[in-house]
Amino acid sequence: MGLFEAHVLASGSDGNCTVIESDGEAIMIDAGISCRRILALMDQEGIDPSSVKAMLLTHEHSDHVSGAGATARKLDIPVYCNVPTFESCSLGQIDYRPISTGAAFELFGMSITPLPTSHNAADPNAFLTEVDGTRILVATDTGKLTYQVEHALSLADLAIIESNYDNRMLTDGPYPLSLKRLIGSDIGHLSNVACANAIMRTRREGRKIFLAHLSKTNNTPDTARDTVARIIGEKRFNIDCLEFPGDTRTIRARA
Repeated sequence: MGLFEAHVLASGSDGNCTVIESDGEAIMIDAGISCRRILALMDQEGIDPSSVKAMLLTHEHSDHVSGAGATARKLDIPVYCNVPTFESCSLGQIDYRPISTGAAFELFGMSITPLPTSHNAADPNAFLTEVDGTRILVATDTGKLTYQVEHALSLADLAIIESNYDNRMLTDGPYPLSLKRLIGSDIGHLSNVACANAIMRTRREGRKIFLAHLSKTNNTPDTARDTVARIIGEKRFNIDCLEFPGDTRTIRARA
């Protein structure tokens, strides 16, 4: 069995982009930062641009798609997402390949299943990627875990899962009340506590946890890691996330 890993290039309020690589071939999930920045971070992580064969989009919000069109054209790769997401984006001239939520498909030796999330977007998805029985889940931008995502979390060997906000920081923070209510709703984002409770409900021996999409206003890396570690009864150093702007991470689901 070959290498199977995730490269988290950006994750949070300012943009999101993850590359999943298996035996030298890779897919990109979201491109919510500039093409120039993506290429620089790929170089930082040692990712050969020619290894990236396709882009998948979770939903149409700008922190997930702002660089998608330019990056797809630069890398000369097709873009996969469901039709409602595509129709809600302005990606320019690209090679678009429609997919359907819940319908698994194969790409470059990877089995990929788009799963429904609960977010204020047209038809938002998480993605479960499997190679030879090893699974990586990328699940962000969801106010609650749908049954399908929770089941995938129970199967994952590596879970890149949203831990967007601290309850107290959101309540006491500067956002208008309407936005606070949206974030805290079932179609908003997952809190640190909700993330930890989902991890507890889906205990899996040896599963790696990476906390994603941390809010720069309503969370901090230390707060997220401490909260999740305390609730699930893990050592803090076993819970990872990006620590500062420009930080990246490569996590092996299987070596």
